[in-house]
Amino acid sequence: MESWKNKNVFVTGSTGFVGSHLVKELLRLGANVTALVRKSPSKKGINYVKGSLADFQVIKNALLDYEIDTVFHMAALATVGEAQLNPIATFETNICGTWNMLEACRQTSVKRVIVTSSEKVYGATAIPPYLESMPLQGMRPYEVSKSCADLITHTYYHTYRLPVCMVRCGNLFGGGDVNFTRLIPQTIQTLIKNKAPVIRSDGSSTRDFLYIEDGIRAHLLVAERMESYQIAGEAFNFSYEMPLSVLSVVDKITKLMNKDFIPIIQNQMTNESKHQYMSAEKARKLLGWKPVYDIESGLSRTIDWYQNYFQNNKDIV
Repeated sequence: MESWKNKNVFVTGSTGFVGSHLVKELLRLGANVTALVRKSPSKKGINYVKGSLADFQVIKNALLDYEIDTVFHMAALATVGEAQLNPIATFETNICGTWNMLEACRQTSVKRVIVTSSEKVYGATAIPPYLESMPLQGMRPYEVSKSCADLITHTYYHTYRLPVCMVRCGNLFGGGDVNFTRLIPQTIQTLIKNKAPVIRSDGSSTRDFLYIEDGIRAHLLVAERMESYQIAGEAFNFSYEMPLSVLSVVDKITKLMNKDFIPIIQNQMTNESKHQYMSAEKARKLLGWKPVYDIESGLSRTIDWYQNYFQNNKDIV
């Protein structure tokens, strides 16, 4: 892990759930982090560049000024429901923002680019487990935006030989995710309130999951091995390869928190994909990747974080 010592790294989406965890780990490893932000936070030890993904010249200048070696492009409009309501904003951020970032990298001396992708790129009609060789065929706004972003990323590798890889993780969870519309944060919050968790679907849909620290390690691993393993232009899936139903996830959380509530199943969501999960065989065999945590240990650490969070923020429980 010494490979990050004094490396100049540029991160988009640094204030989001995944990006903030990446920045924290990069700082721990001794990297020089520069972050693109709309508003300047007060966290010390980071170079902040004020702007958005729409600001091509700002991005390009930042890459030059800070002599950036590695870029992690994590910024995205990442909520499926919000994407459904705001398709234009979703396309502008996730598609246009990606080509601005990649073009800025092409015009500078960036050595490695990691684009955070999603299992949603495969679309609702793909038959799981998803393989990286499957076609990208998103149908709904968020899926389409991520499919397009990955196709554009492929274009920059195959046309310009930009050293770029895509990382597709299962549903990431862990401390720091304060979007309480998501399954795991919402369930933990509800149980802390001593109320029965609510499942909006019928609970039978299956999904991939991955603890945030394993997700961050996956991103770093791909970046570290891009040149020596000659994997530029490739996409990699990362997950526990153990798809779980919504109901079973809620049950695991309930048991880990020593609660005995029976979930309320509303069965109101009928337009979501029934089964979405990926194979991580390529990452296991080609990169030697394996997760540090499993679903239970990841959930236990996540529950501890939220219990501390709500203890210190009693007014928002």
